[in-house]
Amino acid sequence: MSDNHAIAIQEKNVTDKVLSRIKELEGTGDITMPSNYSYSNALKSAYLILSETVDREKKPVLQSCSQASIINTLLDMTIQGLSPAKKQCYFIAFGGKLQLMKSYLGNIAATKRLKGVKNVFSNVIYEGDEFSYELDLETGLRKITKHEQKFENIDTNKIKGAYAVVVMEDGLNYVEVMNINQIRNSWNQGAAKGQSGAHRNFADEMAKKTVINRACKNFVCTSDDSDLLIESMNRTNEYSPEDIIESTHDEVKEEIKNNANQEIIDIPGEEVKENNDGNPTVKQTVLGDEPF
Repeated sequence: MSDNHAIAIQEKNVTDKVLSRIKELEGTGDITMPSNYSYSNALKSAYLILSETVDREKKPVLQSCSQASIINTLLDMTIQGLSPAKKQCYFIAFGGKLQLMKSYLGNIAATKRLKGVKNVFSNVIYEGDEFSYELDLETGLRKITKHEQKFENIDTNKIKGAYAVVVMEDGLNYVEVMNINQIRNSWNQGAAKGQSGAHRNFADEMAKKTVINRACKNFVCTSDDSDLLIESMNRTNEYSPEDIIESTHDEVKEEIKNNANQEIIDIPGEEVKENNDGNPTVKQTVLGDEPF
């Protein structure tokens, strides 16, 4: 039997099991898939990417990772309505197991699946902007009361902070506000320490990504949505391709151990190239660095 034929059989096996489980969950009302989401197309895209992905030992992940972990990873992807083709999620090999990692785009997409969420957006606050917010002492929520910005204020060297808003149908929006020191402290947790090309050249976009990730993560913890969807979102770690540079393997293992239920993981790296818009183009290769 040829390798291609074996992979095709494995793909059918895995995708059939995932599709069967999704249909079962839909039938019992445990999940409701977005109307514009084709999980069969997402699964095809995922398997195409997985067929070209290798782990730290340069072994194909479809061979080195357990079938159960592959199925669970693809199930998490479909439950959250994510698409790897849209750079909403990535697949990482963790010591013989596959795990799903969300990008900030994936965080937005998954959060918009929660009940009552209309949209998620973020804005940067620059020096010279008129910005203010207030705290609702009954709900504990923040409310942006004013943000006026002049075109000439836009300067990536003069960023004061950023905010993200989870827009709710009932008007009780969830707001996160971070000043530039908080944002840089967050960047410092990554392998690049906020010094990647994307951080240096597109600090405004990176600031927006940071505050959006915090808003989505904290909002999920307050949601009363289905346990199945929330559990899947909480299982999926955040992942920023911009930070895949210069990190020792010991640092990688320590960081991931703290963020992945004390599990030591083997991490495939990626070659990251920046597009003109500052968003990275990611190509799976092999590197012992840290996704953050």
